[in-house]
Amino acid sequence: MAKSIDVSVIAPPDYLDAFVAQEPASVHHVAAQRVLTDATYRAFFHREAQRGAEVIVDNGVFDLGHALPAADLIAAARAVEAHEIILPDVMRDGAATIKASDEAARDIRDLSEEFRLCAVLHAADDDEWLRCYDHFASSDYVGAIALPASRRPAPEDELCRTRWTATRYLEDRGMIEDRIIYRLLGFGRTAHLEFIEQREHEWIASVDGAAPVILGAMGIAMLPNGPYEKPPTPRIENLGPIPEVRFDLIRRNIAVVREAAGSSVRIPESA
Repeated sequence: MAKSIDVSVIAPPDYLDAFVAQEPASVHHVAAQRVLTDATYRAFFHREAQRGAEVIVDNGVFDLGHALPAADLIAAARAVEAHEIILPDVMRDGAATIKASDEAARDIRDLSEEFRLCAVLHAADDDEWLRCYDHFASSDYVGAIALPASRRPAPEDELCRTRWTATRYLEDRGMIEDRIIYRLLGFGRTAHLEFIEQREHEWIASVDGAAPVILGAMGIAMLPNGPYEKPPTPRIENLGPIPEVRFDLIRRNIAVVREAAGSSVRIPESA
């Protein structure tokens, strides 16, 4: 079993020190548009990068409905000394994801080749999923591949719907490329319980998500061994102020997630 999958906790900007700070610094996913517009947010992740964290800049498509232009993504990445930029994707559409990623990668590389580029796998069915994976795994510009979370119940044997089936398929068939970093993007319908299983794959580097913060803010504990059933939750930007009485629960949720992922990273005691 892998020693660890790094966990990048996502939290509202007002709570970065309380929940997102890491000891030791490892991996952070950051929103490009917020880096460019929020000086406090930008300064926090720049400090984390200087402490040794690998910073990954997301392109904004999930939050804004469209990806930021290449020049803005590069500016955001430089501002926080990022290592990697996530390319735009289109939910459940492999062909559109390939097109969007190819175009964004070309635009970014025309301006700079200093950043690793991460492609996200999407597809409407398993044949399309395999075509999408083959395209990215053989593309010169791809340095990382992210597998999005399985958010709805689906047949266990569908690669395009069930992430732990997809990772097992790739490993069993020897399809992992040594030059590529593999990431899990978001928490799925079984949340941290999935990470216990995913640790069997030593090639999975990281996962990001807001579930421990959102659920803790709602007063919901994530239990180490489950069961886990996710209720309807707000998006992280709509969470609003978090009562201080919930801070300890949120920190316990984060600890449960990191334990499931095999990560020894902690929130600094001074946070």
